[in-house]
Amino acid sequence: MGKGMRAGKKPSAGGGKANMQKQLQQVQQMQRQMEEMQQELDEKEMEATAGGGAVSVKVNGKKQITSIQIKPEVVDPDDVEMLQDLIMVAVNEALRQIEELSQNEMGKLTGGLSIPGLF
Repeated sequence: MGKGMRAGKKPSAGGGKANMQKQLQQVQQMQRQMEEMQQELDEKEMEATAGGGAVSVKVNGKKQITSIQIKPEVVDPDDVEMLQDLIMVAVNEALRQIEELSQNEMGKLTGGLSIPGLF
């Protein structure tokens, strides 16, 4: 036991409630900042291409496809599978980029904390 402590006595909490309120305020502030950052991220847009620019896809921060551009010369009725592959590659890359941006930006705010259901 520490100096001045007797069995059965608890150390005084002294300011525990004030400390709890301060922590709550910090959490609320972080929550507001996260909401603002999420709104900013929702407005961001990432673009990815495949096939040397034959297919271009844009995705917003809400992970919605906002644009798909296909160069006419890549459209070959005898090779639809290639076009499908190019679209899939471009979409997946655009989604990966926006996810990485979201993770990086939120990571700056949370200091690397992993908060389930945040992103």
